[in-house]
Amino acid sequence: MEASFYTPDEYNTLPDQPGVYKYYNENQELIYVGKAKSLKKRVSSYFVKNTGVNHKTRRMVREIRKIEITLVNSEFDALLLENNLIKKTQPKYNILLRDDKTYPYLLVTKENFPQIYPTRKMISGKGTYYGPFASVKAMNNVLELIRSLFTIRTCKLDLNPYKIAEQKYKVCLEYHIGNCLGPCEGLQGEPAYMKDIEQAKNILKGNLGVAKAYFKQYMQEAAEKYAFERAQYYKDKLDLLEKYQAKSMVVNPAIKDLDVFTIVTDEKIAYVNFLKIKNGSINITKTVELKKKLDETEPELLLTAIVRLRDQFNSESPEIIVNIEFDEEYEGLNIHVPKIGDKKHLLELSLKNAKYYKKEKALNAGEVADKKFRVLKQLQSDLSLQEMPDHIECFDNSNIQGTNPVASMVCFLNGKPANKEYRHYHIKTVEGPNDFASMTEVVGRRYKRLLEENKPLPKLIVIDGGKGQLSSSVVALKNLGIYGKVPIIGIAKRLEEIYFPEDSYPIHIDKKSESLRLLQRIRDEAHRFAITFHRDMRSKKAFGTMLTEIEGIGPGTSEKLLKHFKSVKKIQDASLEEIEAVIGKSKAEKLLESLAQKKSD
Repeated sequence: MEASFYTPDEYNTLPDQPGVYKYYNENQELIYVGKAKSLKKRVSSYFVKNTGVNHKTRRMVREIRKIEITLVNSEFDALLLENNLIKKTQPKYNILLRDDKTYPYLLVTKENFPQIYPTRKMISGKGTYYGPFASVKAMNNVLELIRSLFTIRTCKLDLNPYKIAEQKYKVCLEYHIGNCLGPCEGLQGEPAYMKDIEQAKNILKGNLGVAKAYFKQYMQEAAEKYAFERAQYYKDKLDLLEKYQAKSMVVNPAIKDLDVFTIVTDEKIAYVNFLKIKNGSINITKTVELKKKLDETEPELLLTAIVRLRDQFNSESPEIIVNIEFDEEYEGLNIHVPKIGDKKHLLELSLKNAKYYKKEKALNAGEVADKKFRVLKQLQSDLSLQEMPDHIECFDNSNIQGTNPVASMVCFLNGKPANKEYRHYHIKTVEGPNDFASMTEVVGRRYKRLLEENKPLPKLIVIDGGKGQLSSSVVALKNLGIYGKVPIIGIAKRLEEIYFPEDSYPIHIDKKSESLRLLQRIRDEAHRFAITFHRDMRSKKAFGTMLTEIEGIGPGTSEKLLKHFKSVKKIQDASLEEIEAVIGKSKAEKLLESLAQKKSD
C-alpha cells in the first residue's frame, strides 16, 4: 500500500476507490484519519458541503493543508487500517475510546514444561498470550480454575532436559501438597505435562466443552478398569469445570460465538457496551465512552467501537448484533439487529448495562446539584423512574414457623422514615405460611384504602423478596387498576438483586452506591417492623392464654385489657386502680394476685 499526497484544492482529483485519508495542518501535524468506500466522494464532502456542518468540522477543514491517501482492496480493509492509525497516532479530531487501562493477559510460556502466569506486557516470542481480560478478578478466576484442574508448575526454574538429568533441582512444597508432579526431578515426563497444557489452552480459549470431554473420557476409562478412586478423581475435576461454567451467565448453548454491541448517547459522549459470547456464556463485558469530535452519527460511533473493541479483545466472532440499524453493509462484518429470541434478550441486557453506565457517569460528574435530594435523584436514575421517589413504601411478611402470619408496611418521605405512616397487617384471607398470597393481600388492602380515601399513591413500591413476591404484588396492583401507574420493584436479599415486573434479568446497583444503601435501609426497616409485630403478637397470644386461665377472666376480659393497655408490658406495670377502671375491682385483684404468684414462682 503506497501513500499519495494532495492539496485541499485537488480533492476532486482523488480516486473513486476505497481507502484511508489523512489530514495534516500547516505544522505537518496529523489532525484527522478517516476511511471511505470512495475516497473522492468522502473527501470532497468536507470541502463542498456548506449546510448542516457543525462548527468543529468547519474549523478542522480550515486547518487542512495536506491530504494523504492510502488505497486498499475493500472498505473492511479501510476500517482496519483506520483503526490502527488512530490507535497509533491519536489525532485531535478523531473519536477516541476513553479507556486508558492496560489489561491483564495470561501467558503460556514457550519453553520446556511451560508456565502459565499473568502479565500486562506482551513480549514477542515469549509464548502465547490469552486475553485481554476485562478485570484482574476475571483473570484470577480462570487461573485458579486451571491450577485446580491441572498440576502445572508455578516455579521459574529452567527445566532443560540436561539440567533435569544432572539432578540440579529438588522438589518444593508444591510437590508435597499435590499441586505439582515434580518435573524438576524427572518425576513427570514432558508429554504427560503437555497434555495438561493443551487442555489449559482450551479453557483459555473458552472451549470448556473440549476440557470437559477430556476429563469425562479419563473418568470412564478408569471406571471400566474398576479404578474407582481414579475415576472419582476425574469426576471431581469435571465437577469443578461444571461449577465454573455455572458461574458464567449461560445464555444458550446453541449460541456459539457472538459479539453484542449497544450504544446510548448524549450531546457530547457515546456509551457503548460490549458483551462477548463464547460457547453460550458471557465471556467478557465492557462499557466504554467515545467523545464526539465532529458531530458523528450513532452508526459512525458504534462502528468505531466495534472495530476497536474487537481488536482490543482479539474477537473473531462471526456474528455481531447491535441495537441500531446501519444504512449500509460492511464486508467482513456480519452485523444485524435481532428482533426476537435469545439474541434479542442479550441485546436488551447489553443496552441495560450501557444505560446504567451512562447514568452512573452523569451522577459522578456532579450533575445532581441539590444535595438534599442527591440520593433520591440517584435512585431515580438507577431505576429509570419518571419521578423522583420522594414517597417510598416497602412491604415485608413475617410468619416464623408458620405461626401468626403478619405483614408490615413502612413509609419513607424524602428519604427519611415517616413512622406515623407505618402500618401493621394481620393476614386475613390466607391460611398457613404462604408469602406470595399474603403479599397479594396486604398490597391490595393498602392501596385499596388509599384509593378509597383519595390519598396520594407512593412514587415507588419496594417488595422485600425476589420475583415470586414481586409478581404476587403486581397481581394486587392489576386488580386495582393501578399497575403501571406506580413503579414497583423487588429486592432479593441474597445478592441484593433488583427485579422489575415482567423482566427476568435483575440489575445490580453498585454495592457502594448510596441509592442501594437507601433501599437496603428501607427493606431492613420493613423487616424489623414486621418481626417486632410478629413477636408482640406471639407474646400477646401467650399472655392472653395465661389470662384466661385465671378464674373469672375470660377471652372478653383479656381482650379488653390488651385493647386498653396496648401491650403486655404495660398491663404488668399497671396499678390496681388502673386495671380496676377497665375490668372492675374483683377481677383486677384476682389478676394482680395471679401475676404476683407467677412472678414469685
